[in-house]
Amino acid sequence: MNAFERSSALERPRSPSSARMLTISIRLAVSALVLTAILFTAAASSLLWWRTAESISRQLASTINEQIVAAVRKEVSAIVNEARAAHTAVRTLFLQNVLDTREADKREFVFLSQLQSQATISWVAFGWPDGSFFAAHKLGDGHLEMMEISKIDHVGQRRIDEYQVIPGDIEFESRRFEPTDFSVTMQDWFRIGMEAKGPQWFGVVDHPIGPRPSIAFAGPIDVYQERQGVLAIIIEYTRLSRFLAQLEVGRTGTAFILGAGDELIAAPDKNADELHPAHSRIDLLPLARMALTLAGEDGRKEAWRRRLTLDGAAYEVGLTPLPFTGWCLATVIPEAEFLGPVETTLRRLIIGLAIGALLAALFSAMLARSVIAAPLARVVGEIRHVESFTLDQVRRHPSRLAEISSLSGAIAEMAQGLSAFRKFIPADLVRSLLRQGIEAKPGGSIQELTVMFIDVAGFTGLSERMGDRVVPLLSRYLDVASEVIVAHGGTIDKFIGDAVMAFWGAPTAQAEHALLCCRAALVCREGIEAAGVRDDQGHPLQIRIGINSGRMLVGNVGSELRLNYTVIGDAVNVASRLEGANKRYETQILIGAETKRLVEGAMVTREIDRIAVYGKTEGLAVHELIGSATGDAYPAWIIDYEQGLLQYRKRDFATAICCFEAVLRQRPHDRPTELMLDRCKLLEQSGVDDTWSPVVTLQSK
Repeated sequence: MNAFERSSALERPRSPSSARMLTISIRLAVSALVLTAILFTAAASSLLWWRTAESISRQLASTINEQIVAAVRKEVSAIVNEARAAHTAVRTLFLQNVLDTREADKREFVFLSQLQSQATISWVAFGWPDGSFFAAHKLGDGHLEMMEISKIDHVGQRRIDEYQVIPGDIEFESRRFEPTDFSVTMQDWFRIGMEAKGPQWFGVVDHPIGPRPSIAFAGPIDVYQERQGVLAIIIEYTRLSRFLAQLEVGRTGTAFILGAGDELIAAPDKNADELHPAHSRIDLLPLARMALTLAGEDGRKEAWRRRLTLDGAAYEVGLTPLPFTGWCLATVIPEAEFLGPVETTLRRLIIGLAIGALLAALFSAMLARSVIAAPLARVVGEIRHVESFTLDQVRRHPSRLAEISSLSGAIAEMAQGLSAFRKFIPADLVRSLLRQGIEAKPGGSIQELTVMFIDVAGFTGLSERMGDRVVPLLSRYLDVASEVIVAHGGTIDKFIGDAVMAFWGAPTAQAEHALLCCRAALVCREGIEAAGVRDDQGHPLQIRIGINSGRMLVGNVGSELRLNYTVIGDAVNVASRLEGANKRYETQILIGAETKRLVEGAMVTREIDRIAVYGKTEGLAVHELIGSATGDAYPAWIIDYEQGLLQYRKRDFATAICCFEAVLRQRPHDRPTELMLDRCKLLEQSGVDDTWSPVVTLQSK
């Protein structure tokens, strides 16, 4: 008996009806028939697949790989031998004095004949100690060019004679001069060749026509024991890419030639030549480089093969050393290509097994429909309620099957447990995140939102005086604030002691997020007053609210162990500072300039001051939220206040004092006006210099 069955057997009846119901195990109902048929067919087909696929795939992969390796090794050997033969042939002509290095016509004829006779050679080049350079260069299969860079004639110019290849001959087409800064004396093959005793291989990139990755067989030319210069036979990598394109590495496989480290020497490209750089298919190159890493130095010394995977697909990857120092051939063949016969056999087997399984399934379905499917459908319905976080709709469904009965009970108990956490986790937020498919992992996006901070004025002293008696008072205040925020479409972010942080515009987009937030602030102030929440001294509880709008990061912030759906950013920090600024101005609701702009016309506001909040140097306009707009005209006292603020910023302190005094006659004890009046009187007496700025810096949060 497994753990699941033991838990079912030990489960106590939950109701009188379920106590009288006889329960049986699912295995007794359908497992004997369905599981036996499914397990037998799965085991038989898997075993057949495994044995056949392993045998055929290894055989085919090995055969294909051996054919490709033989062809590439032969080609590389031929290229190496052709380069050596061409170098030897030209060198012999120089040594036997049949050809003089400065004899232009004969030299040109010999170099061109080498290019025509050797299909893989791209360049035959010669450099003199004085920096002069002469070369024959193949331009694809249809053209050749001769070039010369002289240190005597046409200095700084490259002479180019272009020829067309015709059957059995070449035909001169044109001559031109181009400026060049190519210097043969700066090339490794020339510098080392001048000091060497014999020819050797070099890696070459720079050419007179630009960068072209190549290899060069280069060595010195001595005539009568006097060093004349360096002769180089150069093969561009594009010739290797063209050859690889002629190989059939399965239908979609490919082969690469890799150099030292994991440098790509060549990849298949049938159009690559001296005129057309290789544009190879390299999507399988990571597998070749992965094989080199796994094989280490062994992959450079002996054949190596292994099955590797990339993006869920399996490949046979082989490495084989090539007859050129540091080079190896990598073949990558998709495993699916050589499993065709296996798939055919397996398909026939599956069809036969499917017919038998279908007959068994039909009988099983008749039984399972009434015994399993219907009860499970009801249980799934309850899981959907849990998924959507509608926990109050979850019900228990008794069943004759012990496992389903136990599962239904477990889901009901889980729903009861989750219900206890709804006071800790905002249910509406969870539902919204689930509807939008937002995963529970770190991440977010920048959006235009509005954020609100609320806290209790003087809460520190209040909590010290009341001790643990402050909890019921705090709970009443938080209940009112939470209900108002939720009713106005806000998302409660967190409770920070007596503070509440909430935002509008996410996770559900709200076009009027700023207006909804401001309305919630006004209703929250009125709600706390109407609720009669008072402190230990009988005074009505006073709250302070800071609101700001702007672009902020919203999303899941935290770690993989614990996340918080929240907002962060400079706009959020400003909202927190505005809430604290209420203390200085003895106001209740302060909003930022962007929020004021968004609620213009719908709300009555007044600009209080321009302040630099704690942690910032630049000033920002701060507005007090007065109430909802009920008419076209603003109250006269607000007009007087803002006129005084304007004159204050113009340094007309006398006029500003008159405006602020007019405000106090209409609205006695208005603290922002009193502060501005005192400030103007002080500045009128002391005067200001050119560095004075009408920005007040807050020294605390």
